Amino acid sequence: MPQVLVIDDEPNVREIVQAYLEREGFEVHTASTGTQGLQCIVDLEPQLIVLDVMLPGIDGIEILKRIRPDNRTPVLLLTARGDEFDRVLGLELGADDYLTKPFSPRELVARVKAILRRTGFEPSAETIRHGDLKLDPNTRRIYLADVEIPLSALEFDLLRALLAQPMRVFSRNELINAVWGNGFPGVDRVVDVHISSLRRKLGDDAERPRYLSTVRGVGYRMLEARA
Repeated sequence: MPQVLVIDDEPNVREIVQAYLEREGFEVHTASTGTQGLQCIVDLEPQLIVLDVMLPGIDGIEILKRIRPDNRTPVLLLTARGDEFDRVLGLELGADDYLTKPFSPRELVARVKAILRRTGFEPSAETIRHGDLKLDPNTRRIYLADVEIPLSALEFDLLRALLAQPMRVFSRNELINAVWGNGFPGVDRVVDVHISSLRRKLGDDAERPRYLSTVRGVGYRMLEARA
């Protein structure tokens, strides 16, 4: 799978972008400074770079100047809203596309895929298997013991987020950020409602769960897959 390097000094931006891209099957690495990012470009040789302009020390524009024209790795630039000078300069220096902050994580994923298609690298996410559950990210279908289970788009995204890191406990806020996106105005209860719906469709018992476990006071996790 293609490697994506995310260079951004905001931890929440790195976490959200990483979560969304990993959910689509990308291998994601992150860096929080320009110096660290430049070293990662050399060490990792990623297939695409998501690059914030406003970085401490060496900023995104300077990174572009240093890596072009010798390095033609596609670059998606993140700029502040209304900062037309940085966007234009970034494109002139060889950035392939840009997004203005705040942005939709889903749009960022779509832009990443579009850039990779244009450069001849079109990824397809691998099927996720967990016991008798099988999730196909490409067709967005979920199977239980080889029988397709109809899920809504949000239920599918929620289950995929949990399956991406089984046994890890996700807080409700982490699941909201991963599925609904950063800045979603809803409340924690929306996660509980969709988890309840998922349990019903999977035939899971909340008191004696087989798939989805509630961690009181924290959130939810996938249980270890049973043979």
